Amino acid sequence: MNPRLKLLQPYPFERLREILRGVEPSAGHTPINLSLGEPRHPTPAVLRDALVANLDGMSSYPPTAGSEALRTAIAGWIERRYALPGVDPAREVLPVNGSREALFSFAQAVIDPSGGARVVCPNPFYQIYEGAALLAGAEPYFVEQSPTNDFQCDWSGVPAAVWERTRLLYVCSPGNPTGAVMPLAQWAELFALRERHGFAIASDECYSEIYFEEGQAPLGVLEAAHRLGAGNRGLVAFSSLSKRSNAPGLRSGFVAGDPALLAPFLLYRTYHGSAMGPTVQAASIAAWNDEEHVRANRALYRAKFDAVTPLIASVLDTGRPQAGFYLWAPVPGDDDVAYCRELYRQFHVLTLPGSLLAREHGGRNPGRGFIRIALVDSLENCLEAARRIVAFTSAFPTTTQPRP
Repeated sequence: MNPRLKLLQPYPFERLREILRGVEPSAGHTPINLSLGEPRHPTPAVLRDALVANLDGMSSYPPTAGSEALRTAIAGWIERRYALPGVDPAREVLPVNGSREALFSFAQAVIDPSGGARVVCPNPFYQIYEGAALLAGAEPYFVEQSPTNDFQCDWSGVPAAVWERTRLLYVCSPGNPTGAVMPLAQWAELFALRERHGFAIASDECYSEIYFEEGQAPLGVLEAAHRLGAGNRGLVAFSSLSKRSNAPGLRSGFVAGDPALLAPFLLYRTYHGSAMGPTVQAASIAAWNDEEHVRANRALYRAKFDAVTPLIASVLDTGRPQAGFYLWAPVPGDDDVAYCRELYRQFHVLTLPGSLLAREHGGRNPGRGFIRIALVDSLENCLEAARRIVAFTSAFPTTTQPRP
């Protein structure tokens, strides 16, 4: 067996199951699960109709690079969304089976593990970044996202010796779990570091279309580079239809950016066996070419945040994020595990302890004392969960609870 597999930690939801083992939730409350970031709004008809109309595509092998029609649709969406002057669909776009597998496999393709390679990523973070780094033979380096800094990473605090060995930097904007969006000045800082040290930047933008004010979309890496005149050398963006189009089961997304990185990544994927089927490609083309369902999706999230946030903010020090569909909330007593266990036991509401989404670094776990609340259920269920959270928190002890 690959000895690096022993370096992997259990996934947050496996750890959550262990934390809740033996806990009997209240039988007097219907279950509400707000722990998993799985979109539950209906998949739009434009996508479903295209999928059904192209079932014949299952009878042929697809090319790993995807069809010209799909790459062109994705390139057109990127140009419209980020006001870019031109994206080459043949060299700067690669369809992938969801951003998760691409974020993982990209590291395997681009990291040279020699010389003590490092992969830098935010903390808290999406656990795929850590697993991808470890299995590629690199060591993760975690950069804390703190409420004292509006949950922005302090890249200037990373030691120069770490940057010198960095092969890959993962960024997530809008962030999971914080919802923070990186401003242009921070992108400029990262681009300067990239030019100095030569690492690649992988920008995870899967939450980019869940925001609250039309016309104020979050900034992306390729847009930032264009506005700064930096080009796309060493830069790749990852996006997906899972959140944008409520299609997590479709497993459809893209990687776009530097052709010098995408060419070897395509070679890797040719051997990896990760081509997208023609039926899924047809549905993806329909989705990328339609914005009406995306605006309707944002409206649903906006209504939930407008209704739910004031309730939860009355007992937990949180507010509507810049983007995404999570509330990242500090809990009384600073013990997120105890809080989640008791909330589940007393009110049958499931949230995710923030400490499971982070790693101890510099003597502290920046997720400890927070919970992630995914507002993915119906407005009715999210409101009911918020009412239960208010009732529970009002009586929750403020002293730190012992870990089980």
